[in-house]
Amino acid sequence: MTGRVYGVGLGPGDPDLMSVRADRLVRGARHVAYFRKAGRPGHARAIVEGLLRADVVEHPLEYPVTTEIPLEDPRYAETLAVFYAECVARLTAVCAEGEDVATLCEGDPFFYGSFMHLYTRLRGVVPVEVVPGITGMSAAWTATGEPVTWGDDVMTVLMGTLPETDLAARMRETDALVVMKVGRNLPKVRRALAAAGMAERAWLVENAAMAGETVTPLAETEGRAPPYFSIVVVHGRGRRP
Repeated sequence: MTGRVYGVGLGPGDPDLMSVRADRLVRGARHVAYFRKAGRPGHARAIVEGLLRADVVEHPLEYPVTTEIPLEDPRYAETLAVFYAECVARLTAVCAEGEDVATLCEGDPFFYGSFMHLYTRLRGVVPVEVVPGITGMSAAWTATGEPVTWGDDVMTVLMGTLPETDLAARMRETDALVVMKVGRNLPKVRRALAAAGMAERAWLVENAAMAGETVTPLAETEGRAPPYFSIVVVHGRGRRP
């Protein structure tokens, strides 16, 4: 029999925000895989600390690069393509032994996650199943204590890695806004928000649903270097009864 690979969405960070199905799979998994940066424990692995069975076999998948090579450099895609192929080989080898693998994914596996790159390569080779999870942006706008969309508001999700002119142009066309992958891109995101007339309405949420969560008006964060898990939220102001 061939084993199955599960992409298990763990939610934004608090184990209490995992779905019942995700919790059951994590606790029962004999084989658990997760992405991490070399030398780091891995955020997904940290979420499930204390939940894994005693005889679990762990398969850390260590990125060969993160920010060392610019995204636009052809070597970046080439290096990661080799890495994902190696990850697929490791997981299919486990499945060939009739064992299932639960691959831990922060947030939702199909929302800007690394698991998507495995999914497209595994599909049709071994059975693959995805367990959705609460996204980091959901946790971020909930942390602000305000609804993010009203009535007919259009919401846009942008990556802070986009060019500044593209960010500003797309910001001008939306009502509610989420900017992810902020981190070192915050100065650029700040300028784009100002150009789009949204800076005064923006909030910076750091470590949403995790220890050390902070929610601050963006205007009060000048000079701050936010961590990787930071999201900018601008609430919509649409139709209300």
